[in-house]
Amino acid sequence: MHELVEMIAKALVDSPEKVVVSQLEGEQSTILELKVAQEDLGKVIGKQGRTARAIRVILGAAGMKEKRRYNLEIIEKG
Repeated sequence: MHELVEMIAKALVDSPEKVVVSQLEGEQSTILELKVAQEDLGKVIGKQGRTARAIRVILGAAGMKEKRRYNLEIIEKG
C-alpha cells in the first residue's frame, strides 16, 4: 500500500522528489502519512477533496482484500 500511495502522489505533484509516505502499523489498521510540498498540497487534495477521497477509496478497496483498514493522512511538508 505504501508504494501504491507513493506512486499515485508522485504522478499528481510537480515536485515528486518531495513526496514522502510513512506507515504506522496498528493491530487491525494502518495509517499512511503522505507528506508533500506546500505548493503541491492542492493537487493531492483536489477540488472539494475529490482526489484525496478517490485515493482513500482505492485504499479501502485494496484493504478489503487484505482484511486491513488503511487511513490516509495528508500532511504539508514544511
